[in-house]
Amino acid sequence: MKASSHRIPRILAFLLLLSLALAACGSDSNTSTNSSNGGSSQSSSPVTVHLGYFPNITHAVALVGVANGTFARALGNNTLDASKTFNAGPALMEALTAGDIDIGYVGPNPAINTYVTTHGDALRIIAGASSGGASFIVRPGANIKTASDLKGKKLATPQKGGTQDIALRHYLQINNLKTTDNGGDIQILPTDNANILNEFKQGQIDGAWVPEPWASRLVNEANGTIFLDERSTWPNNKFITTLVVVRKDFLDQHPDIVQKFLQAHVETVQYINNNLPAAEKVANEQLKKLTGKALSAKAIDGSFKRLDITYDPLASTLFKSADNAYALGFLGHSKPDLTGIFSLDQLNSVLSSKGLPKVTAS
Repeated sequence: MKASSHRIPRILAFLLLLSLALAACGSDSNTSTNSSNGGSSQSSSPVTVHLGYFPNITHAVALVGVANGTFARALGNNTLDASKTFNAGPALMEALTAGDIDIGYVGPNPAINTYVTTHGDALRIIAGASSGGASFIVRPGANIKTASDLKGKKLATPQKGGTQDIALRHYLQINNLKTTDNGGDIQILPTDNANILNEFKQGQIDGAWVPEPWASRLVNEANGTIFLDERSTWPNNKFITTLVVVRKDFLDQHPDIVQKFLQAHVETVQYINNNLPAAEKVANEQLKKLTGKALSAKAIDGSFKRLDITYDPLASTLFKSADNAYALGFLGHSKPDLTGIFSLDQLNSVLSSKGLPKVTAS
């Protein structure tokens, strides 16, 4: 009995040491978990960042940042996957909500629609990328001189619900013109950009509201006429065409990686604006890589002339785009609350570090 009683304190001491060791392991585990959820500014292991964008000049920052390796270098030990490109915003948004991309360059209306339909759970807007660069081009022989001449015409946009689609529908609405899906006689055909060019040449459509470089290509390759440069419909000729969005879960888990990406994004904006001829060449080479065909010098020059490259999301113009979409019936029965759609702290941190003015979400 005496020998047994001596063993009991030793067993208790052993159990105490074991419990302390397990508690220490649990503390390390919690620290790691907190880090991966954004509790720390560093990601614990290398991450692959899946980037989505369009082979359009309105996405010049993405084209140049990928081609020059600026994004990849900024990410350090993390990997950039820039293999996914899209024709229009709704398709890119589907990929983002499915988790197939983490950061994307996209127009305001698909971003707004996705934010609304997911109740703010899917994404945040973290920067701007371009302003302008979209035009309404009409076909020679279609006899379109005024808005009233659009009655009975066939028009095209890259995708229903996309930024150019909303712009065209809003233009028709304010001119008291109706589309066939709203009891009128104007057809709007969702068509990818390459097919818009072919159908325009063949006379199958009478006009198209498209981003650059497709507007310039319709003018240069199909003798189209600029019926309306969209810049003329906005105050100071500025409106957001392309934004940078991030999957909310990715932002929550990897805020440090998002900030590194934004560092590269701002540097690419500066590079393009300070080295335009070189940037045009880089963008054109990247377009050729993605599409198999480079633009003519005339087309790429015209594209950049109708475009401003900027990291400012021009928030007020996004809210106006949302108002237009709501008036067209795209955002439900009640006006959506977009208060939390922007997350600009990391962009403003980058701007402050470079001595640049901060941007606002209003």
